[in-house]
Amino acid sequence: MLKLDITHDALKFLKKIPPKQFRQIVNKMFDLLKNSKPQDSKQLTGYPDYWRADIGEYRIVYRVLKDTVKIAVIGKRNDDEVYRKFK
Repeated sequence: MLKLDITHDALKFLKKIPPKQFRQIVNKMFDLLKNSKPQDSKQLTGYPDYWRADIGEYRIVYRVLKDTVKIAVIGKRNDDEVYRKFK
């Protein structure tokens, strides 16, 4: 089974959002532990190791290492800020 590793920035973002969205994002992160590359995820252009998953109006940018799903950034889906934080 995979382990979950969340960056400080992603954790900080999670603390600021409403409870309903928090639950949706956390459920998606746990789903990534079961299936790290679900059908609705896409590989990031220019970053072959990184993937993105959309949950409602939010986006998770992550990568899969040997036995770990590393959550790099979480942010608003319609906002390019998530990619600025990622770079």
